[in-house]
Amino acid sequence: RAKDKSFNADFKTELDETLPKVAIMPQDLGRVILNLINNAFYAVSQRRAELAQTQPEYEPTVTVSTKKAGDKVLISVKDNGNGIPDSIKDKIFQPFFTTKPAGHGTGLGLSLAYDIVKAHGGELKVETTEGRGTEFQILLPGV
Repeated sequence: RAKDKSFNADFKTELDETLPKVAIMPQDLGRVILNLINNAFYAVSQRRAELAQTQPEYEPTVTVSTKKAGDKVLISVKDNGNGIPDSIKDKIFQPFFTTKPAGHGTGLGLSLAYDIVKAHGGELKVETTEGRGTEFQILLPGV
């Protein structure tokens, strides 16, 4: 909204209050999560712009959730944007790769996000369907 005052999206949180502790650098992981949320908002704003004339009922939604996954913690950032095309899905974690126009891709980047999660002993995965949305999942080991 800082860049587009007319932009509105539903932001939901589904947080598990019973999660085990995880050994992380909060600032680093916070930057990763913020980057994923910013990307999700960008994706839903792009889809809203594309569907404005044909599907005005489209409601941009970003959901952040946490839950236990065995002895691990799963953090998910999910959107109902356009999804990631299969043709570029294998490239999104490469350094300097972006689909955003100049001036819009100035965040942490998925390559660094991937490296930060790996450095914490975790995994960063993506599930996406073109035209339906994307979900990034961070899986971290519990303490």
